[in-house]
Amino acid sequence: MADESGQDKRKQHRARQAGVKADKKKSRAKKEANQKEPELTARQRNPKAFAINSAQRAERNFRRKEDLTAKKQHIPLVDQTPDEPPPVLIAVVGPPKVGKTTLIRDLIKNFTRTNVTEIKGPITIVTSKKRRITLVECNNDVNSMIDVAKCADLVLLLCDASYGFEMEIFEFLNICQVHGMPKIMGVLTHLDMIKNPKQLRKRKKELKHRFWTEVYDGAKLFYLSGLLHGEYLRNEVKNLGRFISVMRYRPLQWRGAHSYLLVDRLEDVTNTDRVRRDPKCDREVVLYGYVRGVPLKQEHMVHIAGLGDARIDELSAIPDPCPLPGTEKKRSLLEKERLLYAPMSGVGGIVYDKDAVYIELQGSHSHKDKEQSGEAAEQAELVSKLIEKKATLDEQMDQQEFRLFSDAKPMKSQDFKGDQEPEEDEDEEEDLSGDDSGLEEAESEGEEQGEFDADDWRGENSEDDEEPEEDSDGGSSGDEEYQNLGETAPADSDSDSEDEEARVLASNMSWKTNLAEKARDAFLQRHSESKNLMRLVYGVYTQSERSKQEAGEEEDSEEELGGLFRVAAKKQSQQQKDKDIKDKDERCFFEYHGDTTRDWLSEENKELIKNCFVTGKWKASEDAENLLKMDDMSDADSEVYGDFEDLETGEQVSGKPKEAAESEGKAEDGEEDSAGAKRKLTRVEEENLTKAELMAKKLKLKAKFDAEYDNSGEGKEEDTGRITGDHSFYEDLKAEAQRQSELNKSEFAHLDNEFRIQIEGYRPGLYVRLGFKQLPAEFVENFDASYPVLVGALNMTEENVGYVNCKVKKHRWYKKILKTGDPLIISMGWRRFQTVAIYAKVEDNFRQRYLKYTPNHVTCSMTFWGPITPQNTGFLALQTVRQDQEEMRRLGFRIAATGCVTELDKSSQIMKKLKLVGHPFKIYKKTAFIKDMFNTSLEVAKFEGAKIKTVSGIRGQIKKAHHTPEGSYRATFEDKILLSDIVFCRTWFRVEVPRFYAPVTSLLLPLEQKSHWQGMKTLGQLKRERSVQNAAEPDSMYTTIVRKEKIFRPLNIPKALQRALPYKDKPKFGPENEKSGPQRVAVVNSPYEQKVAKMMKMIETNYKDKRNRERQDMKQRMKNYREKKREQLASKERRQKELRKKVSRAISKMRGKQNA
Repeated sequence: MADESGQDKRKQHRARQAGVKADKKKSRAKKEANQKEPELTARQRNPKAFAINSAQRAERNFRRKEDLTAKKQHIPLVDQTPDEPPPVLIAVVGPPKVGKTTLIRDLIKNFTRTNVTEIKGPITIVTSKKRRITLVECNNDVNSMIDVAKCADLVLLLCDASYGFEMEIFEFLNICQVHGMPKIMGVLTHLDMIKNPKQLRKRKKELKHRFWTEVYDGAKLFYLSGLLHGEYLRNEVKNLGRFISVMRYRPLQWRGAHSYLLVDRLEDVTNTDRVRRDPKCDREVVLYGYVRGVPLKQEHMVHIAGLGDARIDELSAIPDPCPLPGTEKKRSLLEKERLLYAPMSGVGGIVYDKDAVYIELQGSHSHKDKEQSGEAAEQAELVSKLIEKKATLDEQMDQQEFRLFSDAKPMKSQDFKGDQEPEEDEDEEEDLSGDDSGLEEAESEGEEQGEFDADDWRGENSEDDEEPEEDSDGGSSGDEEYQNLGETAPADSDSDSEDEEARVLASNMSWKTNLAEKARDAFLQRHSESKNLMRLVYGVYTQSERSKQEAGEEEDSEEELGGLFRVAAKKQSQQQKDKDIKDKDERCFFEYHGDTTRDWLSEENKELIKNCFVTGKWKASEDAENLLKMDDMSDADSEVYGDFEDLETGEQVSGKPKEAAESEGKAEDGEEDSAGAKRKLTRVEEENLTKAELMAKKLKLKAKFDAEYDNSGEGKEEDTGRITGDHSFYEDLKAEAQRQSELNKSEFAHLDNEFRIQIEGYRPGLYVRLGFKQLPAEFVENFDASYPVLVGALNMTEENVGYVNCKVKKHRWYKKILKTGDPLIISMGWRRFQTVAIYAKVEDNFRQRYLKYTPNHVTCSMTFWGPITPQNTGFLALQTVRQDQEEMRRLGFRIAATGCVTELDKSSQIMKKLKLVGHPFKIYKKTAFIKDMFNTSLEVAKFEGAKIKTVSGIRGQIKKAHHTPEGSYRATFEDKILLSDIVFCRTWFRVEVPRFYAPVTSLLLPLEQKSHWQGMKTLGQLKRERSVQNAAEPDSMYTTIVRKEKIFRPLNIPKALQRALPYKDKPKFGPENEKSGPQRVAVVNSPYEQKVAKMMKMIETNYKDKRNRERQDMKQRMKNYREKKREQLASKERRQKELRKKVSRAISKMRGKQNA
């Protein structure tokens, strides 16, 4: 818009409301407003305005605030994250056709400005100066979902909003809950399919609350509103990328105790000729990936999920293919630092190997002449020169020339290589033949170098300055060196300097003086030195010596006993013999008393050990006499020089001794100087403290205690007038965890990288190369990058197999109950395997009672034969991992049960109840003879004294075996039993757990069968597949129970009792000879009566027939009447409908006229 003057109206300045500048302005304005009292807050200036009106409301608010604070607090864990952590593993999970690949492609483009057409395997990208991420797409396979849940740090759970949550999402959430819940973020896609805005808002709310129910209240849920040109909206992807970049992760228990890696590159290094001869031979495979969890060691056995256990044959660290950018300050990443590494997807540029570097060049279209930046042109020129080189790097180094002076003859490197080779060979022979430790060799080399460092005439023209000096045994003699000196001396030396030369030669030849004495001292020192305990216990601990030792071990044919002990080789025994002979030869020249005992009665030897006893002179902090004196002094000081207050003047007087005060002052100054380097004293340093230092330490601790409890809040922070809770305990826990983390990081920080790897292992964040031998050929031939390859290290106990006792509960969404003896697929730790489980219930007497089926909604005990896993390790059970649509539709939810490990034992104690049934055949009062319970008298002898019981509840005990029939016995009861009673004996017998363990080898299957792994089948499945029906067992069939009516004997009352009874209770008997009643007489009708009866029968038949006809006619009339009535009602409804239409039209016309 233009104003009256015709010029554009300028936009009014809008003051910034947030940000750094706004904060500065606010703080400046606040200071100006509070110039009179700048240090006082509003609460301090006007305390009445902030006074408490209601004590109850204040208490309620305080409690709520403390509850919210307590909810935010977690148990502090020691941060084990290395200085250069591994990339954060982000898994994109969801059902098919929800947009997983599109989201990964957009995230890569957001972070690296690169388009990746094919998404296969892990893709590592640099997102910021201190963080990298690895994106993995999880396909719709339960094996892949289990492996991804075990290693992912963050899960992006995609859901089709137009369809809702599918069963795969709930299955994956349940898998995550069992194996350690990672961070989960929901992402809703296909929101553009819902056109109605109100319906869209309602749908978002429903899905959000359902997602919160499964994860936790407040879980982050992102909305991707739709696609634009085949991509998600840039701002939405950018917002998601920001959340990913700043998210923090809490360490999980299982991953914090095991090392693992996700393979991002695989190579088959088997000899091609061997593969050609036998295509199914075992392969040598090399796997690459970032170490995660804890440091990885080569001695550990690993488990490759989907393949099985394997032993690492070779383990080494190689350069990081996707390193973090430099540490210099900058606001964002440069274009060259936006690295992308995806070898399985064909992206990455440079690929590092153990002995090679592969540079990926683009296609022919990229080599056209085009404008390039200076750096890009330089890189292209470097690559082209490398390609054009025909000779190897060694050959080029041999041809290199060097001129010391411009007119001098050029020197080639190959001229010097021949002179050095024999010396190196001699050095290697000496190193192999020498039996001293590496530390001793280093010390001897240091001594030799120190001897000739001051003025070494041999080092002036030496060409081997950087090579270590040779040992005295293999080095050249002094005469040879002198001759070499004469040869290398210049011919035109000045004759006037002959005296100077003689003096130099004399000083250089001074090493020859006292050779015998030097040799004697060296001989005695060699024999007086103690053995190197580190070498004896741990063997070779440097990489160079270890490689030599391994080479020597390959040449030697040494014999091992049980895999633990090794028989001494001939070479070692020969070296020992040579050393003994050499010692004997040298002992003849020196007076050596190594074999004899030392005379400890001589005064010289007494002086050596006098201070080792109590009566000797110790340090001031260890001498008992001095300690007693110091104790007396401290007691006296505490009474005489105690602190006191002058009550008249109120002056505080410190009664410390001058020395203690000075030492404490010095200590405080030292502490102030080294405040940043505080550390806890070690036990040895505490023992070496003097008494004065100990007193100063105690006083310092007392002052700290008083400051915390007596004078809390003084000098620490200003009193704001608010009621605050005591959070010191939580802060102390956090500080302790922080100190432990810093101590862990500083422990190996000063060591060399190679030596640190030998001690600590390959720490997390290193990119390693794992070599395996004898892996199945199907693993390489059927490898598919879309299925993750997880390599998890096993601890020592986890390599064993035994009985595992677990607490398990059938999942409430699983439709079938689980039966004992059916095969079950279990995911526990890194492993997935099939086993046969036995269910039991722990009773009050801790007996595990056998169960045939799992109970509903209640936990029970489960025992199976499998790998030993630490207690409290979660697991889940499935009955099938096949991706079969018909079976999935039948089951609905595939996770059958969840639980955790409770006990590890080499044996199982599951007892099953057994009832032995018998029948009495002789009864003598309370004694009876029972048969049909046992078969032999030997079985009866084993059960003597056992408790028995009848069905009616009469208890008894087995006594002795009876001779006939075989297996019968005599028993006593607490009451007389009947012949019709059934006697049973309750016993328990142990159930054997089947020893069946089969790993799930899904990675060995072809591509079309990878999601159809089938293990052992149940008997029911086999019968259904073969259409075999179960044979009927008569004992298991239900039959009608026929019970005979029991006839009781008549009641017989003695006559004496009858006479004593009153008349009303006496039995009443009828006449003894009762006359029988009148019997009916047969009547024979006359012919007339027969005719009448026949006529009546005919009339009755006609009547019945007439009634039937009338009934049929009435039914027909009723049917016709109902049809007619129905037609009338239909016509009436049609008329009423037409009438309503006419009335409605008339009313609408009237309203239209009124509105008009």
